[in-house]
Order: sequence, then structure tokens, then C-alpha cells
Amino acid sequence: MKTAVHAMKRDTLITPVLTFEGAISHVRQEMLAVEEPLEIRIGGVTISITMRTPGHDADLARGFLLTEGIVAAAADIVSLREDGNSIDVELRPGLSIDAERHRRNFYAASGCGICGKASIAAIETLPRRSMPAALPLVPAATLHLLPELLRQAQPVYGRTGGLHAAALFSPDGRLLALREDIGRHNALDKLIGHALGESPALPGESLVLVSGRAGFELVQKCVMAGVPLLAAVGAPSSLAVETARRFGMTLAGFVRDNRFNIYSGRERIV
Repeated sequence: MKTAVHAMKRDTLITPVLTFEGAISHVRQEMLAVEEPLEIRIGGVTISITMRTPGHDADLARGFLLTEGIVAAAADIVSLREDGNSIDVELRPGLSIDAERHRRNFYAASGCGICGKASIAAIETLPRRSMPAALPLVPAATLHLLPELLRQAQPVYGRTGGLHAAALFSPDGRLLALREDIGRHNALDKLIGHALGESPALPGESLVLVSGRAGFELVQKCVMAGVPLLAAVGAPSSLAVETARRFGMTLAGFVRDNRFNIYSGRERIV
């Protein structure tokens, strides 16, 4: 079996694989999700190297900078210059950052979006967008519909089975945007970065559904972006629940098969 790998779009490639079905084997072509490093630099200084699926890299950088507290709004970013697997960011004049602290904390692999952070206490010291009080109101029937809408809108997952997804929905269940990535935290950063570029108020008026579990890092990013409701197809962690309760965010888990659990922010579900 030849082992050549053939590139398609930057987010997928095709490789031959040997498939066994019982005792019978055969060679076939398999599509894989691409994983490559993205270096984010500010003023020529590397802030983060994250493993991601190429595509929507500007959204990823914009969302990362906001959810990690480096910027407080999209307007703090003057320009984003993409060059292959790197992005150079120019911040507005007068906005300073502790580059050494960020270099220490933000070397992130695809399974870890918060390497170096130990607890929710770190969020208290960062600039955050305000969380809408008790809004938006979302019918329980809407939440039941979202997993199927998410699945239907995952183009690369349908071809590879290897990507996480994060989607932004209106309170009445309209799909507003979706992003996929090999890393669940990257998918969410791409989504938040896109939403901020479209409208600074959009994250606070909508809800987010993620395709996997809801770990602390996803709740943290939603808190930083002012997302009032995070729903997950999978389970939340204990620290995710504690963080959502601490910051007044609605957190729903096991959103599938016409059921879900509410762990925080019951007042937004009607």
C-alpha cells in the first residue's frame, strides 16, 4: 500500500488506508482533517502557537486575542496580516501587553486551550465583555432542535469525522454562523472572532452550541466574549459549571436526543 498523502483544500487531505472488515481487507481512500500550527505574533513577538485546522485564521486570531484578555474589543485590533501558518497582529496605539507573560502561558496544543491557567480566579483579572442579565430568553423547544441543525451544517466533519464545531444561533434557533476545527477551543475562538467582526453586540444577543463536551476553557472563552448561553452536546466539567455559575452564564449539557440538563442560569430557558 502506497503511503502518499494528497492535499485537497487546506482543511482536508486524502490518504490511502487499509480497512479490515472481519477477516477481509481492502485499500481505499480516506479523507483526513488537516492539523497544522498557527503562530500568532504581536509586533513581531510570538504570543501563541496553536495546532489548528487551516481556514478562518483571522477569525481564530481575533477570537483568541479577545477570549484570552489581550484585547477588550475588536476595535483594539488595527490589522491582521496572514502569511501561511502565521498571523501578525497590529494593535491600536497605546494598547500595551505583557508579551513575556503571554509567551509563557499561551503555547497551546489542539486539546488544551488554557495551558498555564489553573483556576477561574485568572478570569477575574482580565478585561471581560458584560454579560446580559437574564437575556436572551430561549425556548426549551429551540434547544432540542439545535444538535440536528449543527450536524447538518458541518461540512468538513461530514467528510472526515474528525473535527469539532461551534455554532452561533439566534434565540429562535436560526443558525447565524458555524466554525470547525481540530481543536474545540479553536473552533470557538473562530466563531467568536467571526461574530465580533460582524457585530460587536452579536455574541451577547445569541447562544453557542458546541459539538463535544463543555470544559472550563470553553466556558471561560464564552465569559470573556459575553456569550450568555453555552450549550454542549456532551457533558460539562465541574469547573465549567462552577465558572458558569460564578459569572451568571447559562450552561446546558447533554443537549441531544430531545433532552438536556441545565447547570446554571435557568432563568434564560423558557
